[in-house]
Amino acid sequence: MTGRLLLIFSAMIIAIVALAACGESEEPAEAAMESAAVSRLETVKARGTLICASRNDVPGYGSLDADGRNVGFDIDLCRAIAAAVLGDANAIQVNYISAAERGPTIQSGEVDVLVRTVTWTTSRDAQWGNYAHTMFYDGQGFMVPTSLGVDSAYDLSGASVCVTSGTTTELNLADFFRENSMQLDAVVFEDSSVLLDAYTEGQCDVFTNDRSQLAALRNSLPDPNAHVILPETISEEPLTPVVPHDDEQWFDVVKTVMAGLIYAEAYGITSSNVAAMAAGENVKAKRLLGTEGSFGQETLGLPDTFMQGVIRSVGNYGEIYDRSLGPQGIDLPRAGRNELWTNGGQIYAPPLR
Repeated sequence: MTGRLLLIFSAMIIAIVALAACGESEEPAEAAMESAAVSRLETVKARGTLICASRNDVPGYGSLDADGRNVGFDIDLCRAIAAAVLGDANAIQVNYISAAERGPTIQSGEVDVLVRTVTWTTSRDAQWGNYAHTMFYDGQGFMVPTSLGVDSAYDLSGASVCVTSGTTTELNLADFFRENSMQLDAVVFEDSSVLLDAYTEGQCDVFTNDRSQLAALRNSLPDPNAHVILPETISEEPLTPVVPHDDEQWFDVVKTVMAGLIYAEAYGITSSNVAAMAAGENVKAKRLLGTEGSFGQETLGLPDTFMQGVIRSVGNYGEIYDRSLGPQGIDLPRAGRNELWTNGGQIYAPPLR
């Protein structure tokens, strides 16, 4: 009998210890669940500010105007998200980062969105964050002084080339020269903001970057005609906002705002006719503006009419393009891939249904 009681007593002690261990781990587990339950959308609303990682050194994308305001295509995409989520397109905090800081910045989750002429690639998609559908199609090119007497990128063997480290630009440059059996003398800089000065000061013969950025920077030079952008495009550079991994609702919010900008242009909704279109007869326009039907606003956690505020604040995709990259900005022709799909281009988004 004594042995049997001893066994029973031992079993009771083991059970008590096990329950105590479970109790000790329960509180941290609950805390972790509560922490995970706080979504990025809720965090942004509580903060009252959208934190964007971007830039202020490239006209057309992100640069300071005469009044010291940061303006450009990428900045307007940030403002569109802020208008959707906070009802105020100016409720943004722009953190200026270098090209090399883009990955660590979005991986850390310290910003809500990265919009800094960032190319969508497979490894970045897996490692950095989630990419929205493409908002601008670009490709890498080369700019040289006209005095160099070069007409083609295939004539650059042995030339020194200024390039930013840690970018797809650096990788594409190496691939292009290797594939064409050309000798490469890369002059590498970590900070892209010093690249143009290095080029104009003669530290390198060639400046390579996305063609749209080359066009913007060429136009900012004292004598643009003293420089020429060579005709070859050596890569595909789809550009779009990136959000941190592990919050599907926030990812969906950003994607849907981008889609709304695109469809607003397709439906003829502009910053000046929002009210008329919201009350008009175009069913698709009314759905986008929240006055008829739905395209998932409740699930996104946004008001039915959130796109009205977005378009009033920043305009549709075409207005943003024209203001920053088009005739009112750096005057980059839109014809081609950056036209709407309805005009034979590739700017397209999932249907708003």
